[in-house]
Formats: sequence, C-alpha cells, structure tokens
Amino acid sequence: MKYTPQDFKSNQEVKWCPGCGDYAILASVQRALPEVCEALNYTKERFVFVSGIGCSSRFPYYMESYGFHGIHGRASVIATGVKVANPTLSVWQITGDGDALAIGGNHFIHAVRRNIDINIILFNNQIYGLTKGQYSPTSVLGKVTKTSPYGTVEHPFNPGALVLGSRGTFFARSLDVELELTQKIMVASAKHDGTAVTEVLVNCVIFNDKTHFVLSDRENRADRTIILKHGEPMIFGKNRDKGLMLEGIKIKVVKIGENGITEKDLLVHDATEENPGLHSMLIDMKYPEYPVALGVIRAVKDKTYDDNVRDQLIEVKEKATIHNMDELLKSGSTWEVK
Repeated sequence: MKYTPQDFKSNQEVKWCPGCGDYAILASVQRALPEVCEALNYTKERFVFVSGIGCSSRFPYYMESYGFHGIHGRASVIATGVKVANPTLSVWQITGDGDALAIGGNHFIHAVRRNIDINIILFNNQIYGLTKGQYSPTSVLGKVTKTSPYGTVEHPFNPGALVLGSRGTFFARSLDVELELTQKIMVASAKHDGTAVTEVLVNCVIFNDKTHFVLSDRENRADRTIILKHGEPMIFGKNRDKGLMLEGIKIKVVKIGENGITEKDLLVHDATEENPGLHSMLIDMKYPEYPVALGVIRAVKDKTYDDNVRDQLIEVKEKATIHNMDELLKSGSTWEVK
C-alpha cells in the first residue's frame, strides 16, 4: 500500500501554542513516514510513538499509529521495553530537553549506550515549557527564568556530546524551520539499525521566544549553519563560498578562492567514520566562531541490544534441558504427596 502524510494524521485536534516549533516537527515526521514505509516495506501498523511528559509528549495523540504516553523521564524505558518485546516494531521516542536530559538523563544515556534500535527525537527549546518557564539542562549559562531570577549558574548539556560520550551510533541535528531537512533525517533515522538520536532546535514562543533565532533567521541562516551531507565537502554560506578545513587538530573556517583554497582542500563529511573525533568537533561548533552543524553528523554500524537479546535467547533455548513448565516441575528432586 502506498501511504500519504494524511494516513499518519490522527483525528485529534493539535493543541500547541500558535507558532510553536513542534508543529513543524510533527509535519516533518508525517511526511517522512510514507517514504520510510516505501523504503523498508513497512505498513503503518509497525509504528509506535512513545513519550514522557512535556509539550512535545502530546505527539503520540496526533499520530495515526500505536502510541504510549508515559510518565516524566521514563520514555526511554518504555520504548526499550516495546522494542525488546516486539523487535519488528519501528519505535519512536518523543522527548524534550527536560524530559530526556534531567529526570530522564540516566535512562537516555543507557538507551544510547545499549544501542537499542529506537528513534529518539529530542525537542530542544532550552526551557521547561509545559511547567511554565523554568530553566532546563540545555538553558544557556546566565539565562534568567522563573527558577533562575538572577541567571543560571550551570553549564548546559550538549545533547550530541552526551550521545558520543555514550558511544552512540547515530546523531543528527536540525532546526524546526528546516522541514525538508528534518524529513530527510527522519528517513535516515528509521533506516539506521541502532539508537538514532535527532536533536531538533525548537522555538518556544511563550517562555523562550527566539532562543535559536540567531540560527533560524532566514536572512542569515545559510551563513550561520552548515548542512552536512555524507561524502560531500563541507561548504556553507549564502553564496556557497565558505568551507571547513582541518588545521592541526582544530577545524578552521575558510573562504573558497582566498589564498588559493579550492573545494578540494575542504573537509569531506564522513558520517560513517567510527572514530568519533571529528564528529565531536562538528557537534561542538558554536556560532559566531563556527557555523552550527546540521544534518546527519554520525551514522555508524554496530550490534544492537535487541539483536543481542534475540541471539542470546536462541542460544539458551538450543542448549536448554528444560523446555516447558511440566519439565521444570518434574526436574531435580521431586516428591509425590499422597
């Protein structure tokens, strides 16, 4: 069956604040899933969306699919259980920077470490939106909020660095306004065998408006971000005249045409490189010194947790001397009571 985005839209009214970036992510996912079905020969019944607590966690209600709305910070646990119980399902975890990285931080890093074949979409608006504007683990240092009236004194998490530190096999980043890019990343995420984490920089119009505006501003976006594509040179800018080179052990921004620099001198993106060194540098790039990296930054192959569980069960069953409950009850020392 050939699906359309409409096939993945539920009959529930979407209730986010007008202008919220969550709408764009929802649209991107609904546009991506028909392509995923065609590429992987899936039916829509294979999709499960799991969430915790937060504005983003309403997501499962708006998808015409199976879904589970969990409790705060526990979406990774539920998603893991669903995938291990039924490995044929395509499991998607919807979470926010507070839900995933604060109360759910432990579960998040262990899901990544285990390389469970789930897709995690991390909505990062750098604030607690649903609970009305407290600072989150990704709020910038000095951010004034309801719980930091004099500015935060905490350094924020970099979600991508957490993924790499947990030996993650897939990390991508997008902006809520980059619908086409987000859609492409969702397809790549679905095709990846292992934990696929996508951070989407989202605007919260009520409690943290324009937090990513320096990047999302249409006029300057091309000069302040770089969309990485596997196998292609790292070029960016409105006029496609800027690029990235490696100078010693640091990335350097250069202008094509100056000092004899050509496209051949630029770094070529290799998302499949197992050594995370360059991926780490790309993830850490910050404006204004560097463009912020978007797209699939890392996508490497490794055994998954759910595959390992399956293989272990097969091996145990083949070697087992007890195969059912009757054999268990009659094994060892038994007595017959008359």
